[in-house]
Amino acid sequence: MSEEHTTAAVQRYLVELAGDAPTEPVVRALLERSAGRLQVLCGTMLFRSYPRLTRPPLNLQSEEMLSAVVERLIKALREVRPATTRQFFALASQHMRWELNDLARRLDDRSRAIELREELAFAPQTSGSVLSANALRMLDAIDKLPEDEREVFDLVRIQGMAQVEAAEILGVAVKTVQRRLNRGLMLLAGQLADLRIAEELPQAVKPFTDAAHSKQSNRL
Repeated sequence: MSEEHTTAAVQRYLVELAGDAPTEPVVRALLERSAGRLQVLCGTMLFRSYPRLTRPPLNLQSEEMLSAVVERLIKALREVRPATTRQFFALASQHMRWELNDLARRLDDRSRAIELREELAFAPQTSGSVLSANALRMLDAIDKLPEDEREVFDLVRIQGMAQVEAAEILGVAVKTVQRRLNRGLMLLAGQLADLRIAEELPQAVKPFTDAAHSKQSNRL
């Protein structure tokens, strides 16, 4: 089915969820109907921003990630009631990011434990298996963006959507998407202007350090 049909179906379930019908059957139908779209978003975010999680020892695949995200959404939708398709996919994106961050941190803790057992206390912080303090700071900065800018950033820069597609999901003009994305980039560049080791950061957010460096150079 087309994205338009998926969007309409998701909106219909959200309307039912806001009514008096039992919530569990509606939530499960909503997640089943949106599963294809959610898996695409999971795969895009995983392979673009967290490719190290797809390699040993985790070997994470989008299907496994989707299962974990669905469990998170089932719990979240017991208390949260998204009113629009935009809000639903924003909620899903947030839980995707949280799931990947949790997995990355657990992998880092495991790696540090192995290093200690092997007496490798002086291993470089930016090894391929460890999410550095700078990368964690970057992810925190993304989470703290204003809602509109964070939604656009998630869809375009993390999930890899075209701006036209993001505009359709958000129900806004393409120029609005462009404006919010540019504002998000400027906010991140300002907050992260001191970072200089772009290699430590997830691939989807490397352009922000480049922008920050350019900004600093222009000031000199």
